[in-house]
Amino acid sequence: MPRSTLLLLLLPILLLGYWLARGALNRWRDQRSAVTYEITADLRPAMLRAGGAVLCGMCATALAVAAVLGSRGVLGGAGAAGAGGAQSLQDGTAQRPEAPPTPAAGAANAVAAVASGSAKPSARPSASASGSAAAVPVRFETVSHPAEGELLQAAVPTSGGKSRNVRVWLPAHYGDDPSVRFPVIVLQAGTPGRTADSEIPDVFDGIASAIKLGKARPFVVVAPEGPKGTGRPCDLVAAAPQALADDAALRTAVAAAFRTLPPGPQGWAALGVDGGAPCAAAAGLTRGDLYGAAAAVSGRYDAGALAQAGADAPAGAAPQLLLAAAKGDADGLGSARQVKNALHAGKGQAARALVSTSDIVEDYAADRERLRLVRIAAQYLAETLAHPGD
Repeated sequence: MPRSTLLLLLLPILLLGYWLARGALNRWRDQRSAVTYEITADLRPAMLRAGGAVLCGMCATALAVAAVLGSRGVLGGAGAAGAGGAQSLQDGTAQRPEAPPTPAAGAANAVAAVASGSAKPSARPSASASGSAAAVPVRFETVSHPAEGELLQAAVPTSGGKSRNVRVWLPAHYGDDPSVRFPVIVLQAGTPGRTADSEIPDVFDGIASAIKLGKARPFVVVAPEGPKGTGRPCDLVAAAPQALADDAALRTAVAAAFRTLPPGPQGWAALGVDGGAPCAAAAGLTRGDLYGAAAAVSGRYDAGALAQAGADAPAGAAPQLLLAAAKGDADGLGSARQVKNALHAGKGQAARALVSTSDIVEDYAADRERLRLVRIAAQYLAETLAHPGD
């Protein structure tokens, strides 16, 4: 309201208040005189006038404050908004405030930006939604800080309407440059309903060691729960590659929440250690459209099943696979050689597989050997993604 209008309203209210206050004072004097002469007194007229005077005083104070604030420009923004709203009504068009984006819409926009590369991703993780259940928001929460990085967890919906826990490890360099996207290692689990890092807590130390020594570029590590419904998830993956825990819903959630390269042979790789090694080998042999390379560490394999899975895989780039075991792990080295021989004797993609082995790691303790093997695996995956096979 303009300041001049406030002042015009203030004047009659002040006059009315003065008149009521004066009337109340006169009535009060009359009543005191009546009490002196022991005449019955009626105090209601005086009280009513006094109440009216107080009310006028409050209104006058409010108008005076509004006039002072308006003169200092505090109410200018509100006045301008009101004028704009009135103009909109006169024009016959109501202006509605723009609604904030929903989590699902934010996830869809983020996924589109990652896929097209036309938008800058955010520097910090944000709320996201899975592709198969876009209406369900996915929010990753920090759970710990292993290997100088940050470990986050969320319940990611599946296409069947259920959900499973997914952990994401961000390297120490993740926050250095908000414009950089990172390659991804999917850490395969060999136990149903558990993530691989819960079985092998020091796996992040091996990857971080490779990064710190300059043997690998920084990776974002995604660790989904192992597929349920069977006691040996890796056998299920070898028989049915579509049973991979990192399905489309998971990939959508990761792409929406983190600055990662798009899923595919140029940016994603698979890694399995101990019980998860056969899962990683099967993923690398059968899903060349998703992974540029795979590394399997200290595994025990069904060579025939893996060779058959590779033979049945769609034609594409030659699969690239590392089979690594410690020098003293005779059973692991023997199983790796069986896989290599079975693949070379197989058909289709199995026969085209480029299989590398590592059998020289030796240390004073099993956990030290595992750390060195994971470091070698991270180095292999980094080099292979940087120089994909033909």
